[in-house]
Amino acid sequence: MKNRPIELYGIRKFINEESIGGVILIISTIIALIWANSAWYDSYHFIWHDLKVGYIWDKIELVTSLHDWINDGLMALFFFTVGLEIKREIIGGELSSMKKASLPIAAAIGGMIVPAVFYAIVVSQNPEYSHGWGIPMATDIAFALGLLAMLGKRVPISLKIFLTALAIADDLGAVLVIAFFYTDSIIFIDLVYGAVFLLVLIIANIMGVRKTIFYGLVGILGVWTAFIFSGVHATIAGVLIALTIPARPKISDRACFNRLTTLTKRFKDAQPNDVTLLTKEQSHILSEIEVLNKEAHTPLQRLELAMHPITTFFILPLFALSNAGVHITGNITEMIFHPISIGIMVGLVGGKFLGVLLFSTLMIKFKLAKLPEGVTWKHLFGVSFLAGIGFTMSMFISGLAFEDEAYKQIAKVGIMCASVIAAIIGMVWLSMTKPAEPVNIEELAD
Repeated sequence: MKNRPIELYGIRKFINEESIGGVILIISTIIALIWANSAWYDSYHFIWHDLKVGYIWDKIELVTSLHDWINDGLMALFFFTVGLEIKREIIGGELSSMKKASLPIAAAIGGMIVPAVFYAIVVSQNPEYSHGWGIPMATDIAFALGLLAMLGKRVPISLKIFLTALAIADDLGAVLVIAFFYTDSIIFIDLVYGAVFLLVLIIANIMGVRKTIFYGLVGILGVWTAFIFSGVHATIAGVLIALTIPARPKISDRACFNRLTTLTKRFKDAQPNDVTLLTKEQSHILSEIEVLNKEAHTPLQRLELAMHPITTFFILPLFALSNAGVHITGNITEMIFHPISIGIMVGLVGGKFLGVLLFSTLMIKFKLAKLPEGVTWKHLFGVSFLAGIGFTMSMFISGLAFEDEAYKQIAKVGIMCASVIAAIIGMVWLSMTKPAEPVNIEELAD
């Protein structure tokens, strides 16, 4: 069997985790909807909204509902992981060169601009709904990849990589939208405090500090806390902290190889015990190899590997459980056909499809980019619909866009309806698309 590039194994692992996470996300959503519309609705509302938890330290008071802790605290960790992914992709992934990045970035831009315009047109007669224009701009990578995984070998790995890169670029756009358009009032002195702590992290990176615990303590106690009180949403702090994490190994690849070769030879030559226990010499050599492993890995990659399962299997399902529980008290038909809901559905289903496809087509027709290996135009059509699954990020932005709880509920109904429609169309279309020719793995990684 030919050796496959290590980077591609990393991409496969990322995609597999997101795919499984997508299934868990769907289950969490169904549980939340059933719970919120059952005889136990009062317990749902009490646990997530009425129950207050937190701490008070001198003049600092952080006491709020579990729902707010999840949206402002745990989601900051989610955005921290997103920041790590963005930095890694820019340094050495699918966004590391214009050749690789041009198509997914263009698709992401189209997939943000057109849905926002469509939403604005639909609600143009109702200015009080206009603040929700950012809701249909998002793509939920976990849901989309989870559905792609169900199609198995019918879709090429290159299509999954394209969707992943598109969604990561889309996440970056969502972060900028939240920072610039969904921050109402700013307390500049707290923002200055946050900037000072952020500068400390940047200087630490330049000076070669590699202890992730240092970045965690300064990031949470300094940057995140300052942003909470500044008025700028705390999730932005998560992304900014991530960008300060060192992305350089302590030793070079060649030095790592030479030391590892020496250590493995020493281990091979070491005199073994007559029992199953290691000798002191063998144990010492393995400890040296563990230290070498840490030195050869970048803190950024170590943190991303550690955080990704936490966000995929814990934070996002918990977010869905606490946010997707739409308690339907009025006429569901009226909620679906409300201008906010229609605007979101038109934006996510029609706007995402048209934006992703149109901008991708323009890039390819003007020879600024080309279709990924093994991906056909039919594949691009299908994945353009799947990009309309906006669930997690759309839900999050809807909570920032509207203060009125009724509007938030209507927006959530629109998001879920749009995501289901986009998912069905995309899956049916891709299931009818013939598998592409086999892809040369070595060429794909170049």
